[in-house]
Amino acid sequence: MTLINDRTDAIYVESLTMGYGDTVVLKDVAFSVKRGSIFIVMGGSGCGKSTLLKHLIGLKEPLAGSVFLSGVDYWNADEATQLSVLRKQGVLFQGGALWSTLTLLENVALPLKEFTTLSQADCNALARLKLALVGLVGFEDAYPANISGGMKKRAGLARAMALDPDILFFDEPSAGLDPVTSRNLDDLILKIRDSLGTTVVIVTHELSSIFNIGEDAIFLDSQTKTLLAQASPKTLAQSGPQSVRAFLTRI
Repeated sequence: MTLINDRTDAIYVESLTMGYGDTVVLKDVAFSVKRGSIFIVMGGSGCGKSTLLKHLIGLKEPLAGSVFLSGVDYWNADEATQLSVLRKQGVLFQGGALWSTLTLLENVALPLKEFTTLSQADCNALARLKLALVGLVGFEDAYPANISGGMKKRAGLARAMALDPDILFFDEPSAGLDPVTSRNLDDLILKIRDSLGTTVVIVTHELSSIFNIGEDAIFLDSQTKTLLAQASPKTLAQSGPQSVRAFLTRI
């Protein structure tokens, strides 16, 4: 049975417990993500950031609790509803996760070919538009092996945007990038959110990104195996729990 939550949040997580087998990674996690916001998931290594992301994008079922995506209780929904929800999401994985044997145009067009009834010409036209949005005009016929790390991230973002998602998820988007390229990617994320109204969820430990673009954030703690705090990064840095302040000020 598909349960609907009448909250207006893009994401609403309630009493979520996550783990692998008998090992609990996080327990009793609860938070909400406002529509159109840039939301940061942060915490030290091994705190469960990637595990939480897997539960939000439909890759792993929780041990207990609920994940409401655009009002739908995802893990209690039927398969057809789950697929409908997933098609309204886009994910930029850490390494870009581009198909190495496909050009950038073919990579971005792939979701359109798989999940729409558009003609090949229309799929290619939309793929060109998405590549243009991320500043990759002229690189449509390039292969992933022939472009820089920053360009791979942007191409991955173009593919994540192919189906015009309501929510975009980013897994460590600045990983492996130099500071200038990282800041350019932050600016691009802001531009996309402002122009398209997309909700953005970013898993990261990069302080520059956290403070530059984060509007709301949660801090996951490996010691207590739970969520310690939720607020804007600046608020958490000033008045959050001691361990959160230490993380954000690198004390």
